[in-house]
Amino acid sequence: MIFSTTTDLLPHQPPAVAKLLPARVGGLFMDMGTGKSRVLLELARLRGHKWDRLYWFAPCSLKETVRQQIAIHTDIPPDQVAVWDDHVHSDRRPTQPVQIIGIETMSSSDRAVTAFAGMVTDQTFVAVDESAYIKGPMARRTQRITAMSERARYRAVLNGTPLTQGAVDLYSQMRFLSPKILGYRSFWSFAANHLEYEVRRDGFGRRVRTGRIIRSHNVEWLAAKIAPYVYQVRKDECLDLPEKLYADRFCTMTGQQRDLYERAKVELLLDLARHDWERLQILRLFSVLQTITCGFWRRLREDGTRELITVPHNRLSLLAGVLDEIPREDKVIIWSRYHHSTDEIVRMLAERDGEGSAVRYDGSLGDRARQQHLARWRQPGGPRHLVATMGVGGRGLTLNEAAYSVFYADSFRYEDRIQSEDRNHRIGQTRRPVYVTLRCGNSIDDRIAASRVRKASTLAEFQHMVDRYRSQGLRDRLHEMVMML
Repeated sequence: MIFSTTTDLLPHQPPAVAKLLPARVGGLFMDMGTGKSRVLLELARLRGHKWDRLYWFAPCSLKETVRQQIAIHTDIPPDQVAVWDDHVHSDRRPTQPVQIIGIETMSSSDRAVTAFAGMVTDQTFVAVDESAYIKGPMARRTQRITAMSERARYRAVLNGTPLTQGAVDLYSQMRFLSPKILGYRSFWSFAANHLEYEVRRDGFGRRVRTGRIIRSHNVEWLAAKIAPYVYQVRKDECLDLPEKLYADRFCTMTGQQRDLYERAKVELLLDLARHDWERLQILRLFSVLQTITCGFWRRLREDGTRELITVPHNRLSLLAGVLDEIPREDKVIIWSRYHHSTDEIVRMLAERDGEGSAVRYDGSLGDRARQQHLARWRQPGGPRHLVATMGVGGRGLTLNEAAYSVFYADSFRYEDRIQSEDRNHRIGQTRRPVYVTLRCGNSIDDRIAASRVRKASTLAEFQHMVDRYRSQGLRDRLHEMVMML
């Protein structure tokens, strides 16, 4: 497929392209924020006359992010990019030249597996994003993706680091690329040479292997074997990158969520008209729409009480996917805006990483409790996640213990956003901070992001447009503005 890229490569990216271009297989092991997707698209562009279809595997929570990256960096028309859903099967296969597939789908959907198996040819390019998802050699998705991709002309893996848990992580990623890289015909022969397992005595005094890996061997030899096929860079090595690194991650609304979102716009539009488009009502409009993108609405009843409406949403799973991209030894700040979201985040992290893996720092706690939580988080070996609201934690604190910040829901005010970023971008910070913003596509989040690029307040910009249209008597334009949010 012939296409063009629309953004320039950063200085550290051309060496990655130059290294991987001569080979048909390769790994991009680059830290979050250093542009793995942009490098892959450059490789695909330069090889465009040699492949007819690109299958881009990614965690289900990141499929929308991949689609957005393609739109940002290339001129590929949107109708030429397919995002697989539950309806794909062998009799209903997408025909677009670029197709984005959820990695987990290869475990859960036999129909999707059958469809993919019948589409791979010697003119196919297959890439696996966040390839740590296929590091388990016995996992069904690993075996299926690897086996079905063997016919592909080009294969690539993308991940922040090839070794999240030691040498064991290398085997499946390199086996996907080519069994010739490491030279082992099976995982067991690889393990026999490189992995040492814990051995204990059972009830009969026999020595048995527990399955827990306690040591890796000949790691230098492995590094030498993979070196010709991988490009690796850490963010602190990219001296010519901006001081701060930014990344956006996208999700889509569920059906119920979209219905509630559109219903809220109609209901609040009537309220805006009754109050003659007052600033407070515009703030309420923005807040309601943003809370719905987070899966809830505290709807104001006519009697003045509030009812909590909740709907299924994808933001939590998107957050989980982002946290998987960050090295587990790194602490993370998660900036929330609403107590309901904070509750959901803390519960999710407790279920995912265990009780005590996160502490909160918000208005639900007294000052003493907040300081205790903060002290626990700052301790080496303490909780990994600090879940804070911008209103309470966004000013005054120094949080240099974390290089990564995730904005679960962004602020309408640019000043609040910058103040929150500066909590871990202060004197004493020795690493390049990475700021990841979660966004729900086709929603209020798009307007907030656009204002952030302009370093402006979303609320102030919208109010300015309202005042202008009111002065011109263009009430219909005001209605259109709301319905386009």
